[in-house]
Parts: sequence; structure tokens; C-alpha cells
Amino acid sequence: MIGSSVFQERNHEQPMNYLITGSLGHVSRPLAAKLVRTGHSVTVVTRRAEKRAAIEALGAKAAVGSLLDLEFLSSACHGVDALFTLVPPDMQTDNWKNYIAHVGDNYANAITRAGVKYVVNLSSIGAHLREGCGPAGALHYVEEALNSLSGVHVRHLRAGFFHTNFLRDIDTIRSMGIIAANYGRDASIPLVHPDDVANMASMELKDLQFTLKSIRYIDGERLDTQSIARTLGAAVMMPGLRWVDMADDELYAGMLERGFPPEIADNTVEMGRCLRLGRMLEDYLQHPPAAHGKITLEAFGAEFAEEYARRGEPLAEKH
Repeated sequence: MIGSSVFQERNHEQPMNYLITGSLGHVSRPLAAKLVRTGHSVTVVTRRAEKRAAIEALGAKAAVGSLLDLEFLSSACHGVDALFTLVPPDMQTDNWKNYIAHVGDNYANAITRAGVKYVVNLSSIGAHLREGCGPAGALHYVEEALNSLSGVHVRHLRAGFFHTNFLRDIDTIRSMGIIAANYGRDASIPLVHPDDVANMASMELKDLQFTLKSIRYIDGERLDTQSIARTLGAAVMMPGLRWVDMADDELYAGMLERGFPPEIADNTVEMGRCLRLGRMLEDYLQHPPAAHGKITLEAFGAEFAEEYARRGEPLAEKH
């Protein structure tokens, strides 16, 4: 079942008890903050004890432990009205897809043990595929694990490419003056800002109007690669910034040279190939969102420029 996207919020009448995974990531931090501000009890799962103070500063409680620890996760889920799930990245794993699937299985088992009835799950465009789409496709197995649960209502939020992912390209932009990937020449990419994803997740968690198992796609706008390069280039006063289309083997070798593990490089190349071949977007294009996020890539430019400046010489002042 595919649901439409409506970016508006309504407050639940009664204070709710929410468990948010993802620590203080790009989606989980603003989501936890929004739920706390509207009077709900929020616990944030983090694997790093040093994050406790920052979580508590938001007005939330911290549950410190690993999503791979089923006993911990089951205990954390006990007594919650609704759960927000995502799979945090693990750039050191020797099997990225198995790691993602394992976390999904742990979620399903913990939800069953704790008796949680509502789950909002952050997934990705491309998760309709069982194979061939790298980490995005591996999220298919998380969706399957949650869909197998009886008596549990699950909303999968299949998000587009996060604006914040481009922060990973800053070093390449600084050193080479390009953005490079294997998406295909002038590929069109659905983009979304994590704050808009947090807004959607907040709405879903507050309303709990979804039933059974359903999907919503989330995007903000679709831009081709050269438009992305021009927009980010303008943000950092680099009008010559261009997007370079790389061959699969070139991207793989370049990632290894930059220090990425072979497992991460291989899956990244696979996902890019899936986008280039049109498979990654096929279901999204058949079920486009009815409404879109409000934050454009151009608006994200200020955030991008701030991080760009932080990593190197300050940007020249605009006139």
C-alpha cells in the first residue's frame, strides 16, 4: 500500500511515549526535538555514552546500547506507544547488507517482545528491490521484517537522497573542483532535506493514523546532476563546479584510494549503477508523493557553505 505525503502536523491530544533510534543524526535530532517541544516523552537510542548529555539537553532521555543487542533493544522498546526506526550506517562492517538485515530482524523481534503497536520506519527510495541496489536495496529486508509482524501498524517512509549527503563531497570539491559519481550523465535525482523527513516522521508519530503496513515516499525536488553542481557551486562561490560521470571501476578505485573499505565501495558502486539503469526510481516514479518537502537545495546552500568554510580557508565575502 502506498500512502500520499502531506507535510502538515496535528498534535495528539494525550502525551505519548516515543522511542527514537538514530542517536543525534540528521533526522533523529530534529525529530526528537519536535516531539519534546509538543509535550511528549521521548527516549533516544544511542550507542555512544558521550551523547547522553546532548540528548538530555534536548529534553529527551538517553538509552545507551547497541541495536545489535536484542536484549537491550527489547528493554528500550518496553512501554512505548510508538517507535521510530532507522538503520545507522556502519562503515566498518564486512557485510553491509547483512548488517542492515540483522538490525531489521532485531527491530522485529524487539517489537514483538515489547508489544509495540506502531512503527514509523525510515527507509529509502530503492527499497522495493530485493537485490542490486546496495544499501538502499538492503532496506527492503528491514521492511520485510517489519511487515511480517502481526497486529503491528507500520509506516515506511522511503526518502530521497539527503541534501546532507553532499557534505561528503566537500573534500573532493576542494581538491579537484568536481563532484563525481556513477549515476549516469545528467541523471535526475530526488532530493530531500532531513528536516523535512523529520517533519513527516513527527506528523506520523503524533497522529498514528496509519494502519496495517503502508509506504510513503518523501522528496523535496528532483534535480539533474549538473543543476546540483551549479547550485552547490554557487553556494561556495565556485561557479565552475561540475558533476563528473564516472565509470563503475573508476569510482570503485577512487573510493579505495580515499580509504573506504572494499565492502563500502562495492555497495556504493552498486547503488549508483542501479540509479543509472533506472531501477532505483521505478517504483517511486509510479507512486510519486502528493506533496513535497519545503527546503530546496538552494536553501541548503547556506548550510553547505558553512561546512565547506569550516573545513578549509574561509570563503571570500560575497558582494
